[in-house]
Amino acid sequence: MSLTFNHRHLYYFWVVAKQGGMSRAAERLGMAVQTVSAQVRELERDLGCQLLKPAGRGLALTEAGVMALQQAEQIFQLSEALPERVLATVQAPSARLAVGIADGLPKLEVRRLLQPVLAVPNLRLICDDGEMADLLTELVLHKLDVVLTDHPAPSNSQLKVHSHSMGTSDIGWYGSLHWWDVAHEGFPASLQHVPLLLPTTHSVVRGQLDRWLLQKGLRPLVVGEIEDSALLETFGSTGLGIFPAALAAQEELFKRSQVKLIGACEGVQEHYYAISIERKVMHPLVQQMLRRT
Repeated sequence: MSLTFNHRHLYYFWVVAKQGGMSRAAERLGMAVQTVSAQVRELERDLGCQLLKPAGRGLALTEAGVMALQQAEQIFQLSEALPERVLATVQAPSARLAVGIADGLPKLEVRRLLQPVLAVPNLRLICDDGEMADLLTELVLHKLDVVLTDHPAPSNSQLKVHSHSMGTSDIGWYGSLHWWDVAHEGFPASLQHVPLLLPTTHSVVRGQLDRWLLQKGLRPLVVGEIEDSALLETFGSTGLGIFPAALAAQEELFKRSQVKLIGACEGVQEHYYAISIERKVMHPLVQQMLRRT
């Protein structure tokens, strides 16, 4: 049995099956009956099985023929739609941006960093999150256009990449309305008496938070260490404990999770970087992100 088959032969079989016989199919195709019949026999030889069988004065599909017809229906429906879809693509080309998001970068900030390009017409945004090392490899292999992270690329990396600052954000402590009532008065000393949720040591800002607490002479009860900032917000909104997040997200956090700012964490900042394979970024959407941040 051949591992390949002629799609033209499949098309002739499809027409025969749809028309219910060789004569009507030949008339539809504008070909001789013998020619159409020979093409269908070629397909049967390629596939190694009989697709049509005599039935009275006409033809009927074998079990294999039914399966072949189902597959042919899908193939030729897609073929018929191909010109329209290609034309639509040409008339409205998409602006593609493939972004890697490092695990340590707070997801609360990802949308803000991408905001400058989200309104671009016909944007096709592809986001992939993961370990920094894996994302940098994909960047070098041109599978990604840019990697967003909370720290610059390692200076000793063998990968030829460049870090571009996207600014900083001051950090504050947030909590549900209950914990806001408890901790707002007497802040920051009040943190000694409330449960805290912290990012894991995977996050660059964790070290700054630990030093800030130490400088304030605080040893609060840490009830959770959570890597994903979205989960940190979720648990914080349910009252499990107060948590750190960017001051710039204050309004959005209240609207979304009903958590309020308890107080600023002076001197603690989150830094954001866009990493590219070029010292001078050439991708127009990445340029737009860097200009607007």
